[in-house]
Amino acid sequence: MHDDFERPGSGRPGPGRWIRWHTTDRSVVRNPEAFLTTTATRLALNVLQSARSRRETYTGPWLPEPVDTSDDPLLGAERAEALDVAVLVLLERLTPTERAAYVLREAFGYAYADIARIVQLSQATARQLVSRARKHIATGKRTTVVASRRRALLDAFVTAARIGDLAGLEHLFAEDVVSRADSGGVVRPAARVPVVGRRKVARLLQAYAEVFWAGVTARPLTVNGEEARGLERDGALFCVLTLTSSDRGIDEILWQMNPAKLGPVRRTWATGR
Repeated sequence: MHDDFERPGSGRPGPGRWIRWHTTDRSVVRNPEAFLTTTATRLALNVLQSARSRRETYTGPWLPEPVDTSDDPLLGAERAEALDVAVLVLLERLTPTERAAYVLREAFGYAYADIARIVQLSQATARQLVSRARKHIATGKRTTVVASRRRALLDAFVTAARIGDLAGLEHLFAEDVVSRADSGGVVRPAARVPVVGRRKVARLLQAYAEVFWAGVTARPLTVNGEEARGLERDGALFCVLTLTSSDRGIDEILWQMNPAKLGPVRRTWATGR
């Protein structure tokens, strides 16, 4: 996906945009920023349409690729809403055009007139797209706890999960907690469907504790603007663990284990940061 977009925080167009830029008669481009944004958005819409088709045959739960923001806290602060893993999961429920309009408005602050021009719809329709997207996001999103509380829950969860502490896990979970493991169908053990409910999730983690956590080291990692845990076995990162939580406890446990999505994070992890 990054082939056609700016890599977050880099300020540089990806290869897809460079190709369009260098093969365009720039003497007729009055606003390079608008041209590049429009090009990137339309390429994104094409990618999203294709991704939606591929998602229909994807094995198991789908989670977004983690974005390493360890070296760029400003990026995490400025784009917190757009990078938030829980929000990215909710964005998958939107149509590609709703998603494009929402990101242009919420993450980058574009005016509705500009959004309408970019997605090639009327300004009124652009407003409706953003409004619908906001409602979908608001319906699915819960109020999160402060960073220090999330960190405490994350540490407590890793401790309890590692030893299969059933009572300890249940105490941490919201009643309707969901565990989603994105393995791309190539990593075991990983549930092929989301597991829902305090008791079911706790029992699953207890059953797999001895096998899953054997030889595993958990280290702090900052992805998508918030603290996570990188899980390492035999010197290699094999999972990025993130949680979403509210005043009810842990709402979601997200296990990104698909090797195809861990490449960039693995490269920075290998530097020993």
